[in-house]
Amino acid sequence: MKMKRCRSCGEYTLKEVCPHCGGRTGVIYPPKFSPEDKYGAYRRKLKRELYSRGSGESK
Repeated sequence: MKMKRCRSCGEYTLKEVCPHCGGRTGVIYPPKFSPEDKYGAYRRKLKRELYSRGSGESK
């Protein structure tokens, strides 16, 4: 089981649905690093698209 966080209220849980608000939860850990990242190109492309639209946060 992995720790999850509610996307609506921000509470942490191990369940798929938040017990506090009933919202969806998501895994809070980043994916493991792999030199043979099969989906890296897709993630970078999506990130570029999100930042170009202005919906991404700058760090």
